[in-house]
Amino acid sequence: MKSRISSKGQVTVPAEIRSKLGLQPGTVVQFEIHGSAALMRKGSPGGHPVDRLFGTLKLGKPTDALLDEMRGRRPRRP
Repeated sequence: MKSRISSKGQVTVPAEIRSKLGLQPGTVVQFEIHGSAALMRKGSPGGHPVDRLFGTLKLGKPTDALLDEMRGRRPRRP
């Protein structure tokens, strides 16, 4: 399959490839150079490994309450 690069450096990924790889608008992709070829891979959604863990920890208490337990109560604002 072929596609052309636009004047803005954009390429249209053919519908068949988007469908097979599950590429939706906003999907992160990575590019690698191998000699004279470029390889595009479907990337991970998070830029940092911690992003994948966000929201998975069930604490049972608000974060502020846990911090107060660890650090002691915060001074009250006047």
